Amino acid sequence: MRHVPFTPVDLPTSAASPALGRVRRSLLTLAVTAASVLTASLLPPTPQAAAAAGCISTADCLARMTLAEKAGQMTQVANSNVSNKNDIATYGLGSVLSGGGGGPNGAGGTAAQWADMVDDYQSYALKSRLGIPLIYGVDAVHGHNNVQGAVLLPHHIGMGATRDAALVQQVEDVTRQEVLGTGIHWTFAPCVCVARDDRWGRTYEGYGEDPSVVGPLAQAAVAGFQGPVLGTNSVLATAKHFIADGGTTYGTGDSGYLIDQGDARISESELRTVHLPPYTTAVNGGVGSVMISYSSWNGVKDHGNAHLITDILKGELGFKGFVVSDWAGVKQLPDATYADQVAHAVNAGIDMIMVPDDYVGTINAIVNGVNSGKIPLARVDDAVTRILNAKFALDLFNHPYTDRTYTAQVGSAAHRTVARQAVRESLVLLKNNGVLPLSKTGAYKIVVGGKSVDNLGYQLGGWSISWQGGSGATTTGTTFWQALQQATAGTGITVQNVGTRTKGRYTADVGIWVGGETPYAEGQGDSSTLAFGNDNSSQLSDICSRVTVCIAILYSGRPLVIKDQLPKVGAFVAGWLPGTEAQGITDVLFGAGFTGKLPVSWPNAVTDEPINSGDGKTPLFPLGYGLTPY
Repeated sequence: MRHVPFTPVDLPTSAASPALGRVRRSLLTLAVTAASVLTASLLPPTPQAAAAAGCISTADCLARMTLAEKAGQMTQVANSNVSNKNDIATYGLGSVLSGGGGGPNGAGGTAAQWADMVDDYQSYALKSRLGIPLIYGVDAVHGHNNVQGAVLLPHHIGMGATRDAALVQQVEDVTRQEVLGTGIHWTFAPCVCVARDDRWGRTYEGYGEDPSVVGPLAQAAVAGFQGPVLGTNSVLATAKHFIADGGTTYGTGDSGYLIDQGDARISESELRTVHLPPYTTAVNGGVGSVMISYSSWNGVKDHGNAHLITDILKGELGFKGFVVSDWAGVKQLPDATYADQVAHAVNAGIDMIMVPDDYVGTINAIVNGVNSGKIPLARVDDAVTRILNAKFALDLFNHPYTDRTYTAQVGSAAHRTVARQAVRESLVLLKNNGVLPLSKTGAYKIVVGGKSVDNLGYQLGGWSISWQGGSGATTTGTTFWQALQQATAGTGITVQNVGTRTKGRYTADVGIWVGGETPYAEGQGDSSTLAFGNDNSSQLSDICSRVTVCIAILYSGRPLVIKDQLPKVGAFVAGWLPGTEAQGITDVLFGAGFTGKLPVSWPNAVTDEPINSGDGKTPLFPLGYGLTPY
C-alpha cells in the first residue's frame, strides 16, 4: 500500500510574533487535515487506521519527531518492567518485549490472554503524540513457546538433523501463525549460531556445527516467518546472536558461566569462514532484524564492536533492517557510566536497545549523548529510520491490533501434524542390531521407563513456558508414554510404564528407556562433563537387564557421553528435544523409518571437545551420521 508523505510547512515563529505563530499553526492544521483526507481515501476506514493516523511514512514521522521521541523509538522495555503503561505514550517507546516466562501473569497464559495483553500495551502506544505503534517482541524459538497450548516444535538442533529446508520453512510458518494469534509481529529467532563446542548450554538453539548445515535452514526460517515480503501477516525474524556466539573458548564465559557469553579467540578468517556465512544467507533472504551477541571477539564485546556491526553487517553484507541488543547486553560494555555504554553501543551500530528496565535512563542517555556530541544525530536518525521502516513494512500503522482469526489456530490439529512430521524427521538412529522397526502385529509386551518417558516438560527442554523450562505437564502435548498407548491401542501389544522405579519385578519382550538431560537455557546449561548421568545409566541398565531387546531414546540438547551405554542396548536413538508431539517418535519406531543425520560430531569423551568435522579428531559418530531407514 502506498503512503503519501507529508512535509510540515517550515515557518519562523518568535515570542514577539504571536500572530505569526497562529498563522503557522493554522497552516500546519490545514496541511495535516489535507494529508489525513488524502490518506483516508487510500486506506480502509478502520478504527485502527484512524487511531494511528499521527504520521504516514518513515520520512514524515522522522521529520516531526523530537529527539526524545526518536530516543524512545530506540528503546525496548520488558513488559514486566513497564512501571506505568502511560509511560509507553509519554516516552513514545518503540518496543515492548516478553522475555522467557513473560506472559500476561508470569509464565504461561493462553493465546487469547496474550492477545489481550499485547493489544492493551498497543493501545497506549497509539495514544502517543504521533501514534507510532509498538513492535512487540518475543522469543518464539521452537514454536510460540511461552504460550500455554501453543505447538512446540523440536529445538533447532533437531531441525538441523532433518536437513530439510522446506520443512523448516513450514515449521516457522506454523510459528508465524501462532505468534500472530497473540498480536505479536517480531520474534527473536532464528538462532543462526554455529555451535563449535557441545559444552555450551545454547548448543540446541543452533542448527549444527557447520555453516553448510546452518545457512540453508537459516534462510528457510526467515522465509517461514516473514513470507516473500514483509507485510500485515508477517512476523519479523531475527538472526542471532551476531557473531561467533557458538565459537567462544571454554573457560572464558561471562556472567559466571563456563563458556556462554565468552570470548571467541579466533582469527578474522575463521570468523568469516565459519560464523559469518549463515548471516549472509539470512541477510540475502531479507531478515528484518539482527541481535547482537553477549560474547566477545578477541577480548572486545560484540555489543560495542563497530567493525562487526557497522563495517561488516551493515556495510559488507548490506543489511538494511535494524540491529537490536540482547537483554541488558549494553550494560556489559566496559565504559564507566551507563550513558557512556549507551553511546558506545549506538555508535557501534546498535539501533534498538533491549534495556530491559531503565527506559527513562536509556532515553536520557541517547538525548544527552546527542546534545553533548557523543552520539551523532545522523546515527540516531539512521537507527530510527530502520525501526520505522520495519513498522511500516509490517503495516502496523494500519493494523496495530491482533487479527483474532489467527488466535483460534493456536495449538490446532493442523499445526500439530506439522510438528509431528518435524519430530519424525529429526530423530537420528545411532545403533540398531535388528531391533527396529517394531512390529504392530502379533502379541508381545513392551515395558517403558526412565525419567522422561511421561514428562512433557523434560521432552520440551528449555525456553518452554518459562525461560529455563520445567517438569511435568507445563502445557498441552503428548508424552512418549501417551503416544505409545495411542500407537498400540487395538493391537495385541501390551504396554507397561515403570517410570523411574526401574528396579521392580517385571519382564518384557521389548524395553524402551527414555531419559537424558533435564531442561536448561543459556549459560545455566553449560557443562564441564557432558555426562550421561548416574540416574539415567542405572535406569537404562535396570530396564535392559529385564527384557529381551532394549531401546534407548535420549532427550538432550546436544551429544552426551554415551560410549559406555551403547553396549547395553540393541538400538539407540538421538531424540534431541522434540517438543509437544511425541507421536512422531512412535511413528518411526513402528515403521515410518529414520531419516535424520547428525548436525554435530558426537564425542567419545568430554576431553574431545571442541570436536568438529575437519579438525582431525575421531568422533564416536561423525557429522552426518545416521542409520537409514533402519
